[in-house]
Amino acid sequence: MTQSKYLSDTVSALKPSGIRKFFDLAASMEGVISLGVGEPDFVTSWNVREACILSLEQGFTSYTANAGLLELRQEISEYLHGKFDVGYRAEDEVIVTVGASQALDIALRAIVNPLDEVLIPEPCFVSYAPLVSLAGGVPVPLHTRADDHFKLRPQLIEEALTERTKALLLCSPSNPTGAVLSKHELQLIAEQAEMHDLVVLADEIYAELTYDEVYTSFPSLSGMRERTILISGFSKGFAMTGWRLGFIAAPAELSGAMLKIHQYSMMCAPTMAQYGAIEALKNGMQDVEQMKKSYRRRRNFFVETLNEIGLSCHLPGGAFYAFPSIKETGLSSEEFAEKLLIEQKVAVVPGNVFGESGEGFVRCSYASSLEQLQEALRRMAVFMEKASK
Repeated sequence: MTQSKYLSDTVSALKPSGIRKFFDLAASMEGVISLGVGEPDFVTSWNVREACILSLEQGFTSYTANAGLLELRQEISEYLHGKFDVGYRAEDEVIVTVGASQALDIALRAIVNPLDEVLIPEPCFVSYAPLVSLAGGVPVPLHTRADDHFKLRPQLIEEALTERTKALLLCSPSNPTGAVLSKHELQLIAEQAEMHDLVVLADEIYAELTYDEVYTSFPSLSGMRERTILISGFSKGFAMTGWRLGFIAAPAELSGAMLKIHQYSMMCAPTMAQYGAIEALKNGMQDVEQMKKSYRRRRNFFVETLNEIGLSCHLPGGAFYAFPSIKETGLSSEEFAEKLLIEQKVAVVPGNVFGESGEGFVRCSYASSLEQLQEALRRMAVFMEKASK
């Protein structure tokens, strides 16, 4: 008997994550250096872990309010205002979620009607298009270009608009390209959003990891707060991936709609993780800055060396990914990644898993020690020498 007949058509049509395929293969081999994992190599700061332990010792193991601990929401509100100049009321405009991924999921489900179109700049994080589909919408890719450092331009939005276009999903700094949009570049996109009455889902999970300019939060732009759902969390900047803690900030009417989905599907985020996040926001910013400085040094070294060994790569403005071109090898992204893994035991992610625009590139995370990065680059240089013969 087959159970496939019971599955929904939408789920049956979803493709498994392309990232997982290479993680699973790499895990079955010894001596692999992985540049594929999209998470910090730092351990969560001790004071944050200690706050979590203390909450357990004090018996704080019950549910919190659906939207999260009020103290945490107040800290998030103060953080957003102080760091990014955007104001949200803790009481009814901030929701604590189980990671930024859940935040994005409930945001899309709250705004998307069947066949609504959501514009997604590519290359993009692997979950964006599937989550739009699961919400009943239609993902519409906007193909950014390597010679423009994979930045979203207003004309791409203009060319993709139809009568069904509902929203734009914006991620800056970008995963997988590291592209960061300047305030001026964001302002041009904001004008498009206002002109065409688009909802903007601003995924700002990498906001703390911007290296060359002051970060601009999309809802801080004039007129954008009322049409923006801000999505962020603690995974990347605070090295808290396994804690699964994110948040949404949006006008009360939008937040109220998302809270209804959250309370029925998730109840609340883990209580002890919320206490850890309170400590992170109160006393963790110095550690965030130290991590950021370390990533910046690694970025500079890693990208410079990639270019030296024949893998052309722009300097990413944020996150902790490099997205070099492998077109000179004549291999597809998947062929390159598989051969590099088998022959040199270096794991990277083929660019095509991030959308059609990613073909001809691979994603490399430089969230590893300098020693590991040096060895990975040595192995990649050997691979490139053989590939060029």
